[in-house]
Amino acid sequence: MNFLSTARLLLVPTVIVSLLAACGDKKPAAPGPGAGAPPPANVATISIAPEQVANVTELPGRIDAIRNAEVRARVGGIVQKRVFNEGSEVRVGATLYQIDPAPFQAAVSNAEATLARAEANLGQANTRLNRYRSLVDTNAISKQEFDDAQSAQKLAAADVAAAKASLDTAKLNLSYSTITAPITGRIGRTLVTEGALVTANDPTALAIIQQLDPIYVTLTQSSVEMAQLREKVSQSGHGGVKTKLTLVTEDGKPYPHAGQLLFSEATVDPSSSSVILRAQFPNRERTLLPGMYVRVRLEQGVRPNTITVPQQAVMRTADGSMVMTVDAEGKVAPRPVKTGGAYGTSWIVTSGLKEGDQVIVEGLQKAKPGATVKPSPWQPGGAPAGAAPAAAATPEKK
Repeated sequence: MNFLSTARLLLVPTVIVSLLAACGDKKPAAPGPGAGAPPPANVATISIAPEQVANVTELPGRIDAIRNAEVRARVGGIVQKRVFNEGSEVRVGATLYQIDPAPFQAAVSNAEATLARAEANLGQANTRLNRYRSLVDTNAISKQEFDDAQSAQKLAAADVAAAKASLDTAKLNLSYSTITAPITGRIGRTLVTEGALVTANDPTALAIIQQLDPIYVTLTQSSVEMAQLREKVSQSGHGGVKTKLTLVTEDGKPYPHAGQLLFSEATVDPSSSSVILRAQFPNRERTLLPGMYVRVRLEQGVRPNTITVPQQAVMRTADGSMVMTVDAEGKVAPRPVKTGGAYGTSWIVTSGLKEGDQVIVEGLQKAKPGATVKPSPWQPGGAPAGAAPAAAATPEKK
């Protein structure tokens, strides 16, 4: 064996011994804090606190004009001119159309002439009767002649009365040739033009005028909902409180003016089991137009000690409604609840929650049952979970 071979045999054991010594001196690293477990997820919660909420019922409805007037011709003739702008506001008595008045003026002249003839005959009959009255006393004329004079005088007086009535009718027809507005309101499009022949019995109106301030809202409420509302009001002890009405337009915006409930039908429609209600709202800006679909919130009385949660905190499952709660140790636990209708942007919870419960509003996708979370107060404005703590906010009520 040469020298190089001997050196290699001696070097290998030395290296092995050195590596073993190095491994023996190295101590295992202590595990860091939280190693192997993710940090708690950030969630936003609200603390349940019972409050007083109003008895609110939201009903669908349609806008109706408070007064509708169909402009019609009372006499027949040719329309000479239209003296209004379509879609404008007109006052009661304002001229709308002019029918050719010539035939009616001629009828007035004829009636005046007939009246003048009748009055002349009456004067002649009065003179004869007065003369015969003095003659009959002296037996200068017979009693029969005097009776005939009396009858002639009465017939002449009747002719005068008939002639006056005919003159009044002719003047009335002449006035009807000028068609005026029967009410104050907004007039729609004209359905006839100049040169059109109209008649007194024409089924088609010339135009339609609608009074839009104030405005009616016709509402439909089921008989069951009406009974429930009455029960809530009686339970709240505020049966004498006047109903507050808020209108919500088609685009979901609240109407700035409050309304009043006028009446409800005394009977239930058997075909739909519903009751018709009518409300009235001011409409000075003319933003509410007949035929519009709206919703009206009726608020009457209050419900004390009511629990509400934001609608986004409630999850719907096959078994019913559920919310996620956080206990004192930060553990997530599901809680089945029952809801009793909407209140603004919240649900009214009738069972399943009590005062002091912490309900998760945001971060539900991170809140698994049994997981540990880091709660922070929920901000109605949409601040993300985990933001700097702020004062707990209650759901906004509308």
